[in-house]
Amino acid sequence: QVQLVESGGDTVHIGGSLTLSCVGSGFPVGFPFNSHWIYWLRQAPGKALTYISSISPTGDSTEYTSDVKGRFTLARDNAKNTVQLQMSDLKLEDTAKYFCAYTRSGGSRGRGTQVTVSS
Repeated sequence: QVQLVESGGDTVHIGGSLTLSCVGSGFPVGFPFNSHWIYWLRQAPGKALTYISSISPTGDSTEYTSDVKGRFTLARDNAKNTVQLQMSDLKLEDTAKYFCAYTRSGGSRGRGTQVTVSS
């Protein structure tokens, strides 16, 4: 059974930094973790789930939406089935529950990790 587990969420002040991790397990032999794009999405209180970033299977290509570009960085370690989302210069509007998924829609996402940015 494929599973993604997010961790690293915390409460930080405006301008602070945080690194989130996503660890995958249970991927079938024919479609291992390192064959998938990994997507990060977030959901702020009362708002819809929103895509923010993704990384290619080899990690050589990344994409970011305009609201996080330049502040968030994705990297992956396929030997550890792990993707990390490094977040810096955090803003109040970054407060949300963050999820990783292997589908862009987020339907395959884990349970998420909470990031709260305080003033």
